[in-house]
Amino acid sequence: MVPAAMTGPLANDPGTDENVTTSQSARPATGRGLPLRIRGLTVSYRTRGGTVRAVRDVDLDVPPGEVTAVVGESGSGKSTVAHAVVRLLAANGSVDAGTIRFGRHELASLTEAELRTVRGARIGLVPQDPSVSLNPVKRVGEQVAEVLRVHGLATRRSAPLEAIAVLDRAGLPDAAVRARQYPHELSGGLRQRVLIAIAIAAGPELIIADEPTSALDVTVQRVILDHLQGLTEERGTSVLLVTHDLAVAADRSQNLVVMERGRVVEAGPTRDILASPRHDYTRRLLASAPSLSTARPRAPAPAPPGTGGAAPLVEVRGAVKEFRMPRAGGGSRTVRAVDDVSLTLHRGRTLALVGESGSGKSTTARLVLRLTDATAGRVLFDGVDVTAARGRQVRRLRRRAQLVYQNPYASLDPRFSIGEVITEPLRAFGVGDRASRLARASDLLDRVALSGSLLERRPGELSGGQRQRVAIARALALSPDLVVCDEPVSALDVSVQAQVLALLAELQAETGVAYLFISHDLAVVRQIAHQVSVMRAGRVVETGAPDDLFTRPRHAYTRELLAAIPGRRGGHDLRTRTV
Repeated sequence: MVPAAMTGPLANDPGTDENVTTSQSARPATGRGLPLRIRGLTVSYRTRGGTVRAVRDVDLDVPPGEVTAVVGESGSGKSTVAHAVVRLLAANGSVDAGTIRFGRHELASLTEAELRTVRGARIGLVPQDPSVSLNPVKRVGEQVAEVLRVHGLATRRSAPLEAIAVLDRAGLPDAAVRARQYPHELSGGLRQRVLIAIAIAAGPELIIADEPTSALDVTVQRVILDHLQGLTEERGTSVLLVTHDLAVAADRSQNLVVMERGRVVEAGPTRDILASPRHDYTRRLLASAPSLSTARPRAPAPAPPGTGGAAPLVEVRGAVKEFRMPRAGGGSRTVRAVDDVSLTLHRGRTLALVGESGSGKSTTARLVLRLTDATAGRVLFDGVDVTAARGRQVRRLRRRAQLVYQNPYASLDPRFSIGEVITEPLRAFGVGDRASRLARASDLLDRVALSGSLLERRPGELSGGQRQRVAIARALALSPDLVVCDEPVSALDVSVQAQVLALLAELQAETGVAYLFISHDLAVVRQIAHQVSVMRAGRVVETGAPDDLFTRPRHAYTRELLAAIPGRRGGHDLRTRTV
């Protein structure tokens, strides 16, 4: 059975938005009941500026044993729909109208006690950000065991062993060892698998996955999605997948729901929508999706390397960074996170670092910014050795080099207004007065496709994608010579992603700013980078121009990364289309 929202007759229902486009090739019903049926859902949030209607009259169904993906821009309402299903809206959110039918339950009207018998037991949730979703002071095995005990699936004595089995099923290697670790001791990919383990512990009929892989590199992303798909096929579990990545939706879903400004504008079988989108908004999303076969024009370098022009802005020479690990087996152990890395970055150019989680990309960037000390090697900034810089020298570097963090939830002070967040670097360095700083903040918001009306809001009132745009605006406030971008667009939907990448290229052309760009998305890298260095296990294994590296990769690891890119299944090749 396909969702009722994906069949022709629904278009005539009185409660359906007249702008919704439905596919005419929907598959016939199978006679099985729908795990989830949403009709006329309307959700609003109370803010200091008034009531904001986030979701309007949404119809959405999830068929049994299939994946239904909900896509749309940041702020389109897709995560709000997912959170409304399990009644985990923010304190200022409320369901104003509509029904959320799950089996025999009307979820919107259940009491909190009744909801606890459904949430976790029959509906599992995989949140977006494991760093804020896992309890930092509890071992991960205890957190999985707690779910089993709460739902009466294990006793206090049996729960620890059962939890290890669940962690193993969710794909954690050495599950018995991992169960005794705390979240901060695991990589992002392993933490995400712990969240999947918590979601599947009780054997739910429906899994709601809210951007479960947005911050993961392509190889780990493939592993995570393979596990979710395996669970769907093995147990007949239904999945509601919320994602801004059209390539992931193309690979993994049978049904696609496109949302814009709180409304469903198009729904139907994924294959049909991607092949023949009927709504203008869907066509715009597809046109904005980054492609591996095409690259938008990159800003030319004022002084290309090797031509006798100006000296490099950044040079890394034989950098090594070692971390001492806790004692194990009676002796200490040292891990070499960065191993003899040499890089050169000129003004007006973009050097991209790509590789798996743990390959040393971010540690290399921290060495450049002097956020950590090198064990060996040298780092030069504008010809000055900053390897052991201290005091005023570091402060001067901070003025000229800024960082855009990967995590939009943790990088902004929740106590500050958006205006205060963006103007904080200007205040710290005594640039301008209050009025000029606010004018600069308003201009930067406009340049990253946000309204100036957000200046008085707090970060908690924005979506993840909106927060990341604020973080980018903050990094640009001082007009730096270097911006280190650590996964700066991984949390953004494709249309905003395209805007931000165009903005970065425009600023580079205007000011000659250099970017050290860290990303797991090779299609994004091809669009913005002048040079790409592929890292594995702390070493640079291949460096070259993006067009050469992606069409004629020399190293086996580079070919492995390219093979893991989503968007090539299901009869369509979203990432190598011609735009």
